[in-house]
Amino acid sequence: MVSHMKTTINIADDLLEKAKRQAVRENKTLREIVEEALRQRLSKQSSARPFRLKRHSFKGNGLQPGVSEGDWSKIRDLIYRLE
Repeated sequence: MVSHMKTTINIADDLLEKAKRQAVRENKTLREIVEEALRQRLSKQSSARPFRLKRHSFKGNGLQPGVSEGDWSKIRDLIYRLE
């Protein structure tokens, strides 16, 4: 059994008018339109996969000689060095 709760929400005027017109076109109540939109939005969110960063590795021997890990100013200078 589905229970319903009466609640109040603030909706932008233009969005509310569009929803009302949609309800009339589809011969539905405003409540049905709003519930349908919420269900659709919430189902998309739950079915989306979590973001996973792809692994990108590079061949090499690590840092160049003279560069220590965390020496960001040195690394930045090497990145932007003109050759």
